[in-house]
Amino acid sequence: MKKIAIIILFFSSFLFSQGFQLGDARGLFVSVGVGPKMPIGNFSATNDIGIGFDITASYTDNQFLPLFFNLKLGYQTFPGATKMYKTSDYASFTTNEFFVMPGIKFYFPPVVTDELLIMPLVEVGPSLGLFFNTHVFKSASNKANFDETATKFGFHLGGGISMFFLEGILSYHFFQDYQAISFDLRVQIPIFAKI
Repeated sequence: MKKIAIIILFFSSFLFSQGFQLGDARGLFVSVGVGPKMPIGNFSATNDIGIGFDITASYTDNQFLPLFFNLKLGYQTFPGATKMYKTSDYASFTTNEFFVMPGIKFYFPPVVTDELLIMPLVEVGPSLGLFFNTHVFKSASNKANFDETATKFGFHLGGGISMFFLEGILSYHFFQDYQAISFDLRVQIPIFAKI
């Protein structure tokens, strides 16, 4: 419910603010990212490197540039740690995560401007993650298999480089008991852009 209220508040502030016209907007973009996810801390004791993808909508206009407002939706999956299978009753363990990550992205001035425009960037924001753990035990253990669900609030921060249509970003994701580092390659598609 809080998420819906924030989205309505965000869009209504633009609709009813004085002097805003669609013609003033500088850009609305959608990007698709994919890459490996490495669990760290306690999470690495139970899970190995996984993979995930996300879809991000970004908006900015001439009042905010070079700051972009993002909303990222994504999915990640982490298989169980091989070392855990050798020392426990587990036959299989999997963690699947769905996440919502609003945030901001800031582009620094270009470091290369010759034939290719390359800009450093940073992004940060709060995170909401829904985690599904599937526990499967060896038949000799006499333990019942079960599924576990957890909802976690956290944050994400990252940095990387942008070539406008292609971005590479290294990020840190913090959820209690589910910390991870990811590297994502993103293809960015302009939906509307005014230069």
